[in-house]
Amino acid sequence: MATTSIKPKTDPTALPIALRKKWAAWGRTGKDSFALVLEARKGVPAATAFEVAQAYQLQPNELEAIYELSTKTLRSYSQENKPLSAASSEKTLKIIALYNLGVEVFGEAAAFLRWLDKPAHGLDQEVPLRLLETSGGIDLVAEELQRIAYGDLS
Repeated sequence: MATTSIKPKTDPTALPIALRKKWAAWGRTGKDSFALVLEARKGVPAATAFEVAQAYQLQPNELEAIYELSTKTLRSYSQENKPLSAASSEKTLKIIALYNLGVEVFGEAAAFLRWLDKPAHGLDQEVPLRLLETSGGIDLVAEELQRIAYGDLS
């Protein structure tokens, strides 16, 4: 009798394991306001912006809108091992926590990313991805994800 191996279903948009572990730790930081501020003041490595771009499948113009820096500048900072500013680091940590929450709520990265790219009823028909340009916008998207998680779709 021939045996067939059944491969587990994998999400092609899922993060690599090493990145998932790092983001899991930073995601917890993003949920604690005081820890978030302390970590942001230290500065997140600029290379993390490109990890965010990869995870969220961002186009260069979307990455630039979120960080208010050109991809050329971000690449230069990354090559020089420079940290992001405190404000950009805070935004990054919140975006990482949001990604973790989105994957938890939707069950897989691909479903979360599809939701991010479509107008959301609970966000007054705004596209959630476009709200990631500000810290307050990230908070609004996180609140909407929490409402979805608890079944409050009004």
